Amino acid sequence: MTAPLKHSDPVNVEVALGNRAYDIVIGRGVLASLGERVAALRPGVRTAIVTDRTVAKYWLEPAEASLAASGIPTSRIVVEEGEISKTYAGLERVSEALISARIERNDLVIALGGGVVGDLAGFAAAILRRGVDFVQVPTSLLAQVDSSVGGKTGINSPQGKNLLGAFHQPVLVIADTAVLDTLSPRQFRAGYAEVAKYGVLGDEAFFSWLETNHSDIVRGGSAREHAIATSCRAKAGVVSRDERETGERALLNLGHTFGHALEAATGFSDRLFHGEGVAIGMTLAAQFSARLGMIGEAEASRVERHLIEAGLPTRLQDIAGFAQEGLADADALMTLMAQDKKVTRGKLTFILLEAVGRAVIAKDVEPTPVRDFLKEKLAQKA
Repeated sequence: MTAPLKHSDPVNVEVALGNRAYDIVIGRGVLASLGERVAALRPGVRTAIVTDRTVAKYWLEPAEASLAASGIPTSRIVVEEGEISKTYAGLERVSEALISARIERNDLVIALGGGVVGDLAGFAAAILRRGVDFVQVPTSLLAQVDSSVGGKTGINSPQGKNLLGAFHQPVLVIADTAVLDTLSPRQFRAGYAEVAKYGVLGDEAFFSWLETNHSDIVRGGSAREHAIATSCRAKAGVVSRDERETGERALLNLGHTFGHALEAATGFSDRLFHGEGVAIGMTLAAQFSARLGMIGEAEASRVERHLIEAGLPTRLQDIAGFAQEGLADADALMTLMAQDKKVTRGKLTFILLEAVGRAVIAKDVEPTPVRDFLKEKLAQKA
């Protein structure tokens, strides 16, 4: 492991995609450099910032001030917070606002917000005038370590999560770790699930480091920058090798097949944040791996124990309104999982574990063992 970064040392992580390569700039206070970096990247550019109401209260004016200081004109598009904006209606609203702002092909859309804003603004940029470049300025931990990197953009369908979208890489990512200080504890914990995911799927040493240092990450110490940079390096490496998710990149979906089904079952509401769904999904994936004899029960318990210590839900019974129709029904959850993007010709694909730190892609998983496993988990007492 590399030594943790100091607060005074911003770090650049490159996503190596040839002539579409871009930097992830990580550090406290780097939002102030947004205008300078955009001006250097695209002289004479015009921008439009897409953000949500909550983020706008804290970070819209600082972002606009940074752009203005570099002589960059901008307009603002403010959407509602949460998955409610990642819909057909939300996409229409943002797209029409970008057209009204006269954002042209050589201009930039700036996504200032968490994963919802990044996905929505990125998808709108991808289809606007058949493709306008965009900059990610992630303001949640989850977005900084996962959704802002790699070019996945999209919206939800009533039938499932992220079923409409496009691969559209940003040209720059600005991850200011100071903005995370304004997150609620629950939002921060939800993002931490994606940090832990990188250790569980491919780096046991990092996972071990997280077990020791997760409290400092929460407090905002230097471990926070280190965890974010390590996570971004891991994702950047995978994306550079498999941009379109034809192979290795699918590993980044550890916990997501279960998690996305749970999000759909709860109506993409604040009953279950995305990262919380991933935490439960990772736990289920580890336990299912143990059920199949791929790992030992102790390793599955190690994953669950760390997520619990980080304050995350790990059991289906931890979800608000667990007993509501659709959530406590194994067949309903199987139907939702059948809409997962990794399904091929109706066959389920899961990301499972051979060890903590070594995930594998398991294709053509038979549904009966999965259904029986879910029935057992659903039958556990709260």
